[in-house]
Amino acid sequence: MVNITTRWYDTPMNENTRQVNQAPLGESEAFINFQEQLSLVAKINRSVLIVGERGSGKEIAATRLHYLSHRWQSSLVTVNCAALPPSLIETELFGHESGAFTGANKARKGRFEEADKGTLFLDEIGLIPIEVQEKILRVVEYGTFERVGSSLSHEVDVRIIGATNADLPQLCRIGKFKEDLLDRLSFEVLFLPPLRDRGEDILLLAHYFASKMALECGFEGNPRFSQSVLKKLTTYSWPGNVRELKNVVERAVYRGESAIIEKIIIDPFSNPFAKREEKKEASLPTLSNYEEAKKELDISYLSQALKSSDGSQKGAADLLGLSYDQFRGLFRKYKDIVGQ
Repeated sequence: MVNITTRWYDTPMNENTRQVNQAPLGESEAFINFQEQLSLVAKINRSVLIVGERGSGKEIAATRLHYLSHRWQSSLVTVNCAALPPSLIETELFGHESGAFTGANKARKGRFEEADKGTLFLDEIGLIPIEVQEKILRVVEYGTFERVGSSLSHEVDVRIIGATNADLPQLCRIGKFKEDLLDRLSFEVLFLPPLRDRGEDILLLAHYFASKMALECGFEGNPRFSQSVLKKLTTYSWPGNVRELKNVVERAVYRGESAIIEKIIIDPFSNPFAKREEKKEASLPTLSNYEEAKKELDISYLSQALKSSDGSQKGAADLLGLSYDQFRGLFRKYKDIVGQ
């Protein structure tokens, strides 16, 4: 069993690792198991894929993996593939020579060269174009590549960590991801548990984020959550995971009027000015239910009129503003339901 704490504090310390030692991220069994797997594979010089939902902390996990590895004193270079147009990803990763394309006035190193002897973290790796995947595969297999616009090979020693929330095997099946590359990158695949499966971690993180926000706002003491808020925090499904929880808690703290947080806003796009119109629309009946609604209304009025007239049908007819014959026709229609 790997000796691992639930905090970031077992990371080798130097000036570059302060960013990793930030928060108690979890004590749940699911999260501890993930950390144990991460710590095991960190020491092995192989590529790793981290799979997790948006906001679940894939970049933090990759950072931790790097600083627990033997490469921790070298560079950790991050590329967010979702933030780059497909046409620029190749140049970003492999660099280019002067004159390789319009505007390339001088040679430029790519991220692989910057990460030499260290780690290259490819976030949203499933978005990399298939032609660029070919070049990455060559780096993984042979440790060589060419800059855009050059035939000169460069050697690099890079460990690749990829992260995604996509189904990479499915992308392979539909021809959007190279099977050979997936085979090379998936020495180990770590599945980051979503927040909804981490139980007690939700409140642990909520209290941490609340304290941090209170400090940032200059508030005295640590905020506390009311019972109703605690219930909301623990029963909500958190599709945006830790990032969503952080936003919700920090928003509640800075808006709070006392040390006890009585209210949280899960959806910041809930328009308060639309509520009145929504209520009007909600009160409109469904036209296809006319007959059923009319029946329920007739029965309700008949029952109340008879009750108020002590069972007198004549008195009930008067209360409803109906003639006796009109009332009798209505009563016969619903006699088995109304009674008498």
